[in-house]
Amino acid sequence: MAEARDVVRIPDAKVALSTASVYPESTATAFEIAARLGYDGVEVMVWTDPVSQDIEALRRLSDYHRIPVLAVHAPCLLITQRVWSTDPWTKLQRARAAAEKLGASTVVVHPPFRWQRQYARDFVDGIWRMANETDVRFAVENMYPWRYRDREMLAYAPDWDVTKEDYRHFTIDLSHASTSRTDTLRMVERMGDRLGHVHLADGRGSAKDEHLVPGRGDQPCAEVLEGLARSGFDGHVVIEVNTRRAMSSAEREADLAEALAFTRLHLASASSPSSLSSPSSLRVPRR
Repeated sequence: MAEARDVVRIPDAKVALSTASVYPESTATAFEIAARLGYDGVEVMVWTDPVSQDIEALRRLSDYHRIPVLAVHAPCLLITQRVWSTDPWTKLQRARAAAEKLGASTVVVHPPFRWQRQYARDFVDGIWRMANETDVRFAVENMYPWRYRDREMLAYAPDWDVTKEDYRHFTIDLSHASTSRTDTLRMVERMGDRLGHVHLADGRGSAKDEHLVPGRGDQPCAEVLEGLARSGFDGHVVIEVNTRRAMSSAEREADLAEALAFTRLHLASASSPSSLSSPSSLRVPRR
């Protein structure tokens, strides 16, 4: 008979592939790769690829590959300022509608840029209003200061550290935590039971947002995943890595297979009763 310390605890968290992880290949390719590698679903990054903006096209891809859309990332990037409207609230409304129609549980949203002054002033209250109108979670994502040489620009408002504000749900992005040189485990603790979504990627503290394959940097990717497993986390873990330097489609797919294997390994962590009660254990309460 297996002893308690040998029991493997597998949480309900699903592991998804961000469609951004296959760039410069297409959104359609992301569905194909996710299905072939055995991901549980995809997070659609809404951006300049027309397919990512087309709900019916996304539905057809999901049905064809039998891979669900688990989350929608609203078009919050600099390069998507004109995608789905130039009005940021309209973007979020369309992201919510897309999530509802596609059966996704989460919309990922960045805090506003500082130059979006009215949007930034209303953002916290506005996100609460939108969250109260739907079952879809609006999970606000941690960002980072922009750095150039020895200069730092605070590009986001109210703050790049979203734990300083009152949001119902958070997304933690480990690559962003690395770029901001934040203690990732402390940030997870501050998010507590409002952590609903994870963007898993590694980093080495560079001023660039690196999005390395987990295990290739110095972020506590394994520790975060094992903490999620111990706590019974039931949100989504999304692989959001940069594969632009891959020399071929096969190399890109190998990176995404490695990322998935790393994630499943550390989510299925063996935990004994003694380790669960250890004060050093990372705890993310179940909602």
